[in-house]
Amino acid sequence: MRFLWGALAAFSALSLTAAAPGAAHPAGNFSYNRHQFLLDGEPYQIIGGQMDPQRIPPEFWSHRLKMARAMGLNTIFSYLYWNLHEPRSGTWDFSGRNDVASFFRLAQAEGLKVVLRPGPYICGERDWGGFPAWLSQVPGMAVRQDNSPFLNAAGAYLDKLGKELGGLQVTHGGPILMTQLENEYGSFGTDKTYLSKLAAALRRNFDVPLYTNDGGGKSYLEGGQLHGVLAVIDGDSQSGFAARDKYVTDPTSLGPQLNGEYYITWIDQWGSDYGHQQISGSTDAISKAVADLDWTLAGNYSFSIYMFHGGTNFGFENGGMRDDGPLAAVTTSYDYGAPLDESGRPTDLYHALREMISKYVPAGSIPEIPAMPALAAVPEFALTPAAALFDVDGARTAARVEADPVSMDALGQSYGYVLYEHTVAADVAGKLAIGDGARDRAIVYVNGARVGVVDTIYTTPATVSITLKKGDTLQILVENLGRVDVRQRLKEQVKGIVGNVSVGCSLLTSWASRSIPLATLPSKLGAGHKVKQNDSPVFYTGSFDLPKGAAAGDPSSDTFISVPGGVKGVLWVNGVNLGRYWTIGPQQSLYVPGSMLKASKNEVVLLELEPQPDVKLTAEGIAERKWFNNADPDAPK
Repeated sequence: MRFLWGALAAFSALSLTAAAPGAAHPAGNFSYNRHQFLLDGEPYQIIGGQMDPQRIPPEFWSHRLKMARAMGLNTIFSYLYWNLHEPRSGTWDFSGRNDVASFFRLAQAEGLKVVLRPGPYICGERDWGGFPAWLSQVPGMAVRQDNSPFLNAAGAYLDKLGKELGGLQVTHGGPILMTQLENEYGSFGTDKTYLSKLAAALRRNFDVPLYTNDGGGKSYLEGGQLHGVLAVIDGDSQSGFAARDKYVTDPTSLGPQLNGEYYITWIDQWGSDYGHQQISGSTDAISKAVADLDWTLAGNYSFSIYMFHGGTNFGFENGGMRDDGPLAAVTTSYDYGAPLDESGRPTDLYHALREMISKYVPAGSIPEIPAMPALAAVPEFALTPAAALFDVDGARTAARVEADPVSMDALGQSYGYVLYEHTVAADVAGKLAIGDGARDRAIVYVNGARVGVVDTIYTTPATVSITLKKGDTLQILVENLGRVDVRQRLKEQVKGIVGNVSVGCSLLTSWASRSIPLATLPSKLGAGHKVKQNDSPVFYTGSFDLPKGAAAGDPSSDTFISVPGGVKGVLWVNGVNLGRYWTIGPQQSLYVPGSMLKASKNEVVLLELEPQPDVKLTAEGIAERKWFNNADPDAPK
């Protein structure tokens, strides 16, 4: 899925060119023995951190990498997102945020090495763990196993990466030291044939060492390890390192200890009872993290902090988490309590880690921390109702009419919303049953008026009972809140309505299914709209100027936009989809990178899913972020 970063392409190209290395680097070698990594034959201790370029505005890549060096890191670990690189089968995108080769060149220019984590499955709290949604529609597909359709698709992806990135390996003078095979596969399966075939696909494209990354437990390590591939752990270093040496008995998978994901904290998810995850401000929590990583370096072990800088799940890119209970929808912010926060500002944890790391590197080798301006505060500005979503030309596709609703994926759509419409043929009444359960959040309308919300973030979603007369119109707007990153059964990843719809004992047939992907904004939003009680979703528009002292296009105009009167929806600024907002929190503001802002007339479009006639919506840009929760107005009673 692509968002409108193209308007910033000229600025981005200039900044990337200016920071690119000026001369070719000599070919090198990266290897390891039982206890040490070796770069050109010399010991190399990985002091790493995770930072994914596709979660960061390209204009700020260079700054974020400078901040990594200034904390003392020498290596960047990066996931790559298959679903963004191949949004449709055979259609490739390596531009803008997907121009990962430029990111790695910038890393090298800053004196950083790179560990590549290409997947094809990455988890990472991304939609379906980074898999493109179109996989679910491929006949015979079964992911993460010895399955020809999957290996063919994954192989084509890795071959494409090889063409884009092969020349950036250390063996070709580039920064890439290692490539990860799969991701925490031992948490999923034990299919060594699959791992062997995937390893072969990586090796035909990359000649640097491969490694596997698994949790520090017996089943994880035994399931994910592969002969001839270095086994590393994630989670707690001390117990994980001991487990690796106990349960990985194949000498070809043994080598230096690396914690591939040392977790600073955990993920934020939407929920009125789910607080923001962070350790900043907690002396005890910071001391523990510093002590853990100090122990790792003192033992001559290596680590990567997950996340060093989390960034943002722009647009509809977030994933979900689920075991057998409700959906845990991940927030737009992927701040992750990281040392470098979502806006690229250092935290108290950053400074504490920098001080600790300085003990283990040559004096004076850590650069000074780049100066960073304060965030901009944008005064409150009005948002005016412009048009109802269902009435806007270009917001939805033509209807596909069939007996039962058509799933989002079968419509050829990956993200956003689907509107289902049915004209009632006979009087019916009773409980509304939506397929095999809403996927993931359904707003129900009768004759254009909202009558209920069915939301699978709850163990028991709300029950919607309705009475319909012949000729009434029943509409169901279904939102994809994020495919689950760790569940791999294809049927469970399909969004929209899967199955049929009934009211009471009556099956409703003949449905018009309309895609509303909102990959781009409609060209015309209308001249005005009067919000009604229980109205359908409404686009609001507004604009703001930058305050004095904030320069357009740079971090001095970074801000966090808050919409305090909004219930749930999506926010665009200058045509870029910044992501979802939701009153339940804990996220109550959206990061607006200054790179996308102008000095004046920054255009704001808000899609409010549950507009209120008695609420005049406003927005403001805040310079000090706040995290809190509100009660859910749509919670099951």
